[in-house]
Amino acid sequence: MRLAEEIKLARGEGEVDLLLTGGLLVNVFSGRVHPADIAVSDGLVVGLGEGYRASEVVRLEGRYVTPGLIDAHVHIESSMLTVGEFARAVVPRGTTAVVTDCHEIANVLGLDGVRYMIHSALGVPLDVYVMLPSCVPATGFETSGAALEAADLLELEGEPGVIGLGELMNFPGAIGGDPGVLAKLEAFAGRPVDGHAPGVTGRELNAYIAAGPDSDHECTTALEAEEKLRKGMHLFLREGSSAKNLLDLLPAVNASSSSRCCLCTDDRNAADLLDAGHMDHIIREAVGAGMSPITAIQMATINTARRFGRERTGAVAPGYRADLAVFDDMDSLRVAMTIKGGAVVASDGVLRAELPGPPEIASSMHVRGFGRESLRVEGNGRVRVIGVVPDQLVTESLVEELPSEGGAVRADVERDILKAAVVERHAGTGNVGVAFVRGFGLKEGAIASTVAHDSHNIVVVGCSDGEMAAAVEHLIETGGGQVAVGRDGVRASLALPVAGLMSALEASAVASGVQALQAAAAGLGCTLADPFMTMSFLALPVIPSLKLTDRGLVDVDAFAFVDLLAE
Repeated sequence: MRLAEEIKLARGEGEVDLLLTGGLLVNVFSGRVHPADIAVSDGLVVGLGEGYRASEVVRLEGRYVTPGLIDAHVHIESSMLTVGEFARAVVPRGTTAVVTDCHEIANVLGLDGVRYMIHSALGVPLDVYVMLPSCVPATGFETSGAALEAADLLELEGEPGVIGLGELMNFPGAIGGDPGVLAKLEAFAGRPVDGHAPGVTGRELNAYIAAGPDSDHECTTALEAEEKLRKGMHLFLREGSSAKNLLDLLPAVNASSSSRCCLCTDDRNAADLLDAGHMDHIIREAVGAGMSPITAIQMATINTARRFGRERTGAVAPGYRADLAVFDDMDSLRVAMTIKGGAVVASDGVLRAELPGPPEIASSMHVRGFGRESLRVEGNGRVRVIGVVPDQLVTESLVEELPSEGGAVRADVERDILKAAVVERHAGTGNVGVAFVRGFGLKEGAIASTVAHDSHNIVVVGCSDGEMAAAVEHLIETGGGQVAVGRDGVRASLALPVAGLMSALEASAVASGVQALQAAAAGLGCTLADPFMTMSFLALPVIPSLKLTDRGLVDVDAFAFVDLLAE
């Protein structure tokens, strides 16, 4: 629409495409709720108030209108859904835009993987803003499917939706002035750069911020969040399937700081998206904990739009994009309708828009030399053990005395100390890292997955080497996915043929598969709400304190490999 025509329609001259009448506008600028008819034409809001004529009129009958919701930081791949199916799950929940970092698929397939995600978003009724993956691989402690340097990322800067540099997980590299890290920061200077600095404080935090990252979604305490806010960072309050930090961080949000705060999911599985919701769920959680609904909505709309420089989005006002969510009320915060680009794309929990098919993608499973003997741990005595912290990505670093049999250390199921392994799947190296973990609660069997942040090798946790090997071999045969194995064989399985990360099935089918896996794990004795998501982060050597990769056990606090057998 030409500017002159937009101005004419804003004056009330002519007929607009869509008129929403009888609604209450949640105004993220004034912080007030007020009655307002909303006139929309050619995908833009052209006016608020009475006196407009339209070819289509939607009567809202007292419902509440907000800007379309925006997720400030999400890895779509972690939903195990293709981009289109992710949209099927979240758009009916009021989400009209997400800021995604494609580093999951980039760690498997490199630039081809990022291009796959970008091109998958074309024609989908969801704005997918891409922060290019800054740490592929995340560290040198693991074998990844690709390595992306600054020059590689610059090849993608003109692709649709690319807006900045994704979470800089290599915080030691940024703080220490690593040349490769600095080259990426310099290449994207002047554009948004997301941070990832769990537990970084004091002068090290000063150095990290000075390097360029100006947001963080890894805070776990209000004290940490307050320091990062004081030093100018944007605070992303995360509520995902595994990491749930929202309630702990809410005390850091006040009338002065809230404009620097955004809501995000980071990683959320399909079952949670369909059952509990997406950004609407986080808003409900925040409001239930005492936050003003308007503040929570601002943190899921205008604050995020401003942080990422998305002009004319994130609000309902003349000249802004007509991306809207319609809520039944401010108590249940149930989304009744989603409008994207001036068109109703979802209503009553159902996506009404057509979805394009995803592009083709290559196989990503290249495992060689794996067998049961790969899981054997020679020795006896005291070993280091990864301690799971429920609902958090951080782990404890423990030392325990374990039994041995035939010269090899074995799991102690009665004490909930199981064996874990990471099997390399990208280059056929034959690498297998083995360790022990406490906190899963399995009494028999094993669970395994090709979703293992961030390099996405095969990760497995189990009670015996035989059951673990059976789980790994099943995933090799199926081309990637997740599986739960008992003494009697496979209890549940979900194939993830798209890079070993995503399914080609519809969102509801994937959600059913996830629920079946969780039920199967519970049937094996697992006590975690989402053991597969928790397990996927056991292999992430940028989150303290003790993690496992295909190359061995990593002390993240020291940022160094450490022996499994303790002195």
